[in-house]
Amino acid sequence: MDIKLPPKKWYVKYRIHIIAGILGVALIVLLIKVSTGPRVIRISSESVQTAQVTVGEFSEYINAEGTLQPIQTLKIYTREGGFVERIMASDGAMLHKGDTILVLSDPDLERTIQDARNQWRKQDRNFRTQIIEMGQRDISLQRSIMQTQYELGRLEKQHALDQEEYKMGFKSKAQLEVADDEYRYKLKSTQLEIESRRQDSVLNAIKREAMQDELEDARRQLARSEARLKDLVVTAPADGQLSGMSLEPGLRVSSGSAIGDVKRMDAFRMKLSINEYYIDKIEVGCPATITYEKKTYPMVVSGTVPEIKNGSFELFLVFTDSIPDNARIGKNYQARIELGGQAQSVMVPKGNFYNYTHGQWVFRLNAQGNRAIRVPVSIGRQNPRQYEVLEGLNPGDVIITTGYDRIADADEVVLE
Repeated sequence: MDIKLPPKKWYVKYRIHIIAGILGVALIVLLIKVSTGPRVIRISSESVQTAQVTVGEFSEYINAEGTLQPIQTLKIYTREGGFVERIMASDGAMLHKGDTILVLSDPDLERTIQDARNQWRKQDRNFRTQIIEMGQRDISLQRSIMQTQYELGRLEKQHALDQEEYKMGFKSKAQLEVADDEYRYKLKSTQLEIESRRQDSVLNAIKREAMQDELEDARRQLARSEARLKDLVVTAPADGQLSGMSLEPGLRVSSGSAIGDVKRMDAFRMKLSINEYYIDKIEVGCPATITYEKKTYPMVVSGTVPEIKNGSFELFLVFTDSIPDNARIGKNYQARIELGGQAQSVMVPKGNFYNYTHGQWVFRLNAQGNRAIRVPVSIGRQNPRQYEVLEGLNPGDVIITTGYDRIADADEVVLE
């Protein structure tokens, strides 16, 4: 006889589905936890470098290689154009100020000067001739004035005699009136003639002064023309070494042409290329040094070129005391430029972590040294060996300084 079995429970009937659903939910939870939780990377302890955070005197400076240059390079320009007639100094020659470098010739200029000289001589002859003629006219004027003054004196005496004769009865009143009218007429006429002669004399003086000014202008013009002839001789503007001159005899050069340089050899400056990061930190007057054969030579920043090219800008250093014995143009030296005074600071050695974290965080190791977690930091100044830590780390902490190309995306690093 058949026995009726009790019906199965629902969870028994659907146990496979329930188990599959639980496993699916667990997998989803695991995936969510993995995707939202901290990322842990395991690496070999030998693949990274670590360093301890210290405290001490920190100074901001940079090291850069520079090339020695002459303290000054003067361009040599021709003041007059012409043909190269003689070359007196070759490229590389040591010169003193005023030494002749080359001599030019310009036939057109020589003709111009000769014409100016002839013109001045002609004006000089004309001036001297007219001065003599004007002197003769002055003598004639003076003689005429003397004659007129004599006639005036004679009239005054005659007038006085006429009045005496009238009083004595030798002349009538009508005769006296005729004599008075003639006297007044001749007196006025004589005064006008004297004034005319005086104005003629003044006019002669003015003409003489104008002629003298014209002659002086011609003389100055001749002097300027002759000075241009001297400019055909090109001389050294200062003591130094001639460079960059490649002229040949017979070559035509224009006025104002640059024909070479004179490099001063009595002093040097150093040219350096510095990363643009320091463009606002370096100022004229910043101290610097170079060390050669265990001896330090002080220098100072003498100037900067603020234009940035390929991420760098240029600056110049000059020596403030002695210079190395083997100093030569083109020689390279390692320079240290001080950007600030020393101060007590928390420091960490340099590493590639800054390239990946931009100084905003680092991996700090635990006390056992086998795990490191990401911690925020604030980095201040830097020098070629160290960074200054403003916040986030304490002296004695140990951080990972290299290998960030492999661990930069992690939140925690396990060292094995």
